Amino acid sequence: MNSNIFGEFITHNESETSLLAKELAKTLVAGDVVCLFGDLGVGKTVFTKGICRELGTDEYINSPTFTIVNEYEAKDLDIYHFDMYRIEDPSELIEIGFSEYLSKNGICIIEWPENIYSELPKCRTDVKIERLSFDEEQNRKVTIVRNEA
Repeated sequence: MNSNIFGEFITHNESETSLLAKELAKTLVAGDVVCLFGDLGVGKTVFTKGICRELGTDEYINSPTFTIVNEYEAKDLDIYHFDMYRIEDPSELIEIGFSEYLSKNGICIIEWPENIYSELPKCRTDVKIERLSFDEEQNRKVTIVRNEA
């Protein structure tokens, strides 16, 4: 695993954020879980698109706010993209089969994981995206941490 991808990074635009996500994607294997933390509109879906493109899907990527999960086929595995923004109680995860997705041979990307924190696997990659300014600049601080069980 490329340990150089873990740490703090500053990106200046969507393209740089996407490139960072592509670098992270190179370290991912089937069964990995990536949790994306950050405020609304900070770039979580941009980051997801970067991962998906690097893993070989050319499908349209959007945030599954209303469907809760979108599934994408990549070259060698499936990608399960979750948006937990609307989840109010972890028991709602049973309805969407969340635990089954975690046990599949794919990669799970979870936006708004703080809403289901108690249900997250201990072994995962956490990505925190923070807006550094609220003017026209798109500077972001992206912190990537690998949590081992």
